[in-house]
Amino acid sequence: MLDEIERYYDAVPRAAARVEDFGPLSLFVREGAGWPYYARPALGHQGPAATTEDVRRVLARQRELGLPEAFEWVAEHDPLLRAAVEEAGLTVHEHPLLVLGPQDTPGVPGPASDGAADGVAVRVLAADDPALAHAVAVPHLAFDEPGTGVGDTGTAELAAKAQVLGSDGTAARTAARIASGHTVLAAAFEDGTPLCAGQHNPVGAVTEVAGVGTLPSARRRGLGLAVTAALVEHARATGVRTVFLSAADEDVARIYRRAGFRPFATALIAEPLAPAEPTEPTEPAAGTS
Repeated sequence: MLDEIERYYDAVPRAAARVEDFGPLSLFVREGAGWPYYARPALGHQGPAATTEDVRRVLARQRELGLPEAFEWVAEHDPLLRAAVEEAGLTVHEHPLLVLGPQDTPGVPGPASDGAADGVAVRVLAADDPALAHAVAVPHLAFDEPGTGVGDTGTAELAAKAQVLGSDGTAARTAARIASGHTVLAAAFEDGTPLCAGQHNPVGAVTEVAGVGTLPSARRRGLGLAVTAALVEHARATGVRTVFLSAADEDVARIYRRAGFRPFATALIAEPLAPAEPTEPTEPAAGTS
């Protein structure tokens, strides 16, 4: 199953990116507008593992192209890469990778069952759904206010964000991916307003559930589980055998385990350490007057 997920990770960016070869590493460079991609281990590479110098070559190319300095990979598949990446100066973040395989049973009801008993309806959106921009906006606001506790961001901020994403082309790009079959978007609605949304992105018999986020003011109502159940139900109904996801942390992973996902591996994301906030000096620095 690990090799199956590796093939998936290599295939997904290719729909919207070109690939630059750096021996044991591949750099995905997005063609056109949209979220930038990353570097990762080259699929099927049989030679020596990536070295610190290999990582530095990729970083230099990312800087040259104005791309984020970012690597993503699965720890258990490429265990030696972490040391090279850290030696090159990046900070590595660990995220639990969970899977729902062909033999696993989803642990929560689907959207047609009692998951909508509190007046919330969960549905998959078509490319021309009038609520699309609002549904796309929900996870953006959720990730801007991370955590699982109830927050302040609500429907007023949602309307403003939806307008931005409708104007800058983000909603249109999502609609195009839905129309082409690359993305499936589901959302939980109350009184016509999406309160939680997420997607899965199928490639053959494998898909990743990604970007599930709840409007902070609507958290702790089980909406994330309901949307995840809808995505899993859709994936299974359309022939997907393996569904996986990476969780932000163990607290979030525990929620997904309730949906039937089981721990499988560790997803690693490497990026530069955020610079410390500057402080006002209390004395002149040495050598100054």
